[in-house]
Amino acid sequence: MAQRHLDPTEPTATATTAPPGAAAAAAAAAPGRAAPADTEALAGYLRAQATEFLRALRLHRETGTSTHGPQGTGTAKAPPPAGPVDAARLLRRAARRLSGTLHTFQPLLDADWAEAMRPELAWLSGTLALEHAYASRLERLLEALHRLSGSSAFPARQPGRAATVAVTVPAPQQSPPDRGSLTVGAAKAGALLDRQLTLARTRAHSTALQALGSSRFHAVADKVALLASEVPLRRTTAPTAGLRPLAAAAEGRLTDAVAALPLVTAGNPYNAQALIHGLSPDPAPHPQDAQWHQVRLLLRLHRYALEVLRGEDPADPDGDAEGPVASQDIRLLAAGEALNRHRDASEAAAAAAQAARTPRIAPATAYALGVLHADQRHEVEAARYAFQHSWRKEPIRLP
Repeated sequence: MAQRHLDPTEPTATATTAPPGAAAAAAAAAPGRAAPADTEALAGYLRAQATEFLRALRLHRETGTSTHGPQGTGTAKAPPPAGPVDAARLLRRAARRLSGTLHTFQPLLDADWAEAMRPELAWLSGTLALEHAYASRLERLLEALHRLSGSSAFPARQPGRAATVAVTVPAPQQSPPDRGSLTVGAAKAGALLDRQLTLARTRAHSTALQALGSSRFHAVADKVALLASEVPLRRTTAPTAGLRPLAAAAEGRLTDAVAALPLVTAGNPYNAQALIHGLSPDPAPHPQDAQWHQVRLLLRLHRYALEVLRGEDPADPDGDAEGPVASQDIRLLAAGEALNRHRDASEAAAAAAQAARTPRIAPATAYALGVLHADQRHEVEAARYAFQHSWRKEPIRLP
């Protein structure tokens, strides 16, 4: 990425020579304008996230991508080193927060700028998340096969193709007799999943490399560099357009979405309807999952809004789930973790069902994939139960 990005420390053409405090005084005197404290808090949060984005971009440049294989070839000659992986995680983390904040607090920002910036940030974070998602999905499915069959007869993983987090699942001392048929097809099912998901991961890796070298990404990075020094706030806003009313509106959307969930069904230990669709030949996404995925996104927007209100920047160790912070609501943390598990299990179940539709596979392989699909759908139901159990609790604040 040889193209030069704007330095947030350089003066821009839109800079003014107004004396310090003049902008705040004018904002306080102007009718229909948000309170200076609100705009300053929002601007400070956006500048901080923009700075994190640029820091991650610099880290990505320093670590380099030459060991990943040529761009556009669809193959990777070596495993991604830790540096670029961490840089991509930090990039998508900052892009998620910027995009979510622009969505929630758009009435306080320049409308044209926010409308143009938000989808670009969403595109970037989604593109960078695919490779990690495929790797985690493969590891989850192989571990589930190992647990269900009690067999270690899985294809040997090539160096660098292990998951981000290695988890050892010990085999049981004695396999029950009814595991015999599953053990026969487990190895071939694991090999089939390994081929399909590794190919998808490789393609996602090449797509991410191409995205980071594209003119579209350079345009996004330039805009983020400008954002690190100057936040384009709206000159006039509605009287109700403040940080707290807008954050409350985001919480209201989340509450309404949760109220529409079938929490009564989620409270049952077994939901047979959740298995019927996934085992059918219809490759469409599971109809029961869309509402839960939407709640997960709304919960994330709500948590980002709370970060803006409190001036917080929580740790994000795994690149997806939010880390704990001192003043965060325990209920939101538990609910977010449950919804993340729900997303992972539902996508893993879909991958198992897709592999089972592969033409001309052995009956034992199809059987193992069917058992694996049912196991992951049960994980989905367990995550839904955990969510409704945590959500209905009274909010508890950490000291």
